[in-house]
Amino acid sequence: MSGQELQYRTATRDDIAAISALMALAIGELQKPFLNDAQIESSRAIMGLDTQLIDDGTYFVVTCGGALAGCGGWSRRATLYGGDRTPGRSAALLDPATDAARVRAMYTHPDFVRRGVGRLILSLCENAARAEGFRRVELGATMAGEPLYRACGYQPGETIHDDRGGAPVPILMMWKTI
Repeated sequence: MSGQELQYRTATRDDIAAISALMALAIGELQKPFLNDAQIESSRAIMGLDTQLIDDGTYFVVTCGGALAGCGGWSRRATLYGGDRTPGRSAALLDPATDAARVRAMYTHPDFVRRGVGRLILSLCENAARAEGFRRVELGATMAGEPLYRACGYQPGETIHDDRGGAPVPILMMWKTI
C-alpha cells in the first residue's frame, strides 16, 4: 500500500452515502467472475447497508490514505444478511449464550482487494462479538467473499439460492467459533 496504513473507525450516519456507493461498486465489479448480469442485479436488491448496524455501533469503515477501502460489521440481531429494503429482516436480539453473532455487509473497494481490509474487518467483528459474550459467529458469504472467509477459519455450511431479487443468487452459510 505504498506505506499507507489501514485505519478504521465506527461508521456514522454521515458515512451512508459513501458506504452505499462502495457497496454498489463492489457488487458490480467483484461479483462478475461468479455471477451473471441478472444475478448481479438481484444481488443489489438482496444485499446492501442495514443502517441498524450503524445505529447499534457495530459497523466499521476502513480507510487507506483518506480513501474508503472497505466496510463491514457484526450484529447481535437475528438478520443474517441484507439491507434496509431487503424483505424478511428481523431486529430481534440474539442471546450470546445460545446464538451466533452475525458478520454482516462486508464490502471491499475493488482497488483494495487482497490488501488486508477484509481480514481487519473480520478481526474487529470477532473481537467485538467475543467481548459481548458470543462464542460463535456466522455469515452468509457471496461467492467472491468465500475464499477470504475460508482463509480466516470459517467453516462452510449449506448453500442457499436467494431469489428475492429476481435471479437466484448463491449464498454460502459459514460459521466460526471465536
